[in-house]
Amino acid sequence: MTLVVAGNSKEYPDGINLTRLIELEKVETPMYVTVALNDDFVESGGFESTTLKDGDRVEFLYFMGGGR
Repeated sequence: MTLVVAGNSKEYPDGINLTRLIELEKVETPMYVTVALNDDFVESGGFESTTLKDGDRVEFLYFMGGGR
């Protein structure tokens, strides 16, 4: 199936979940990543139960602190 991950179309095995996608994409510090699936945020507790479908759009977001 084809997913759009971080703006790039890529092929992945059918029926993978967000946890597996994070592994395949070698996401750094996965415990701190926020995932947007088709413009909706997915809570980290739902990664395992969120099965991806052909054409889904996934973004990995990292919130950084800093400033004054």
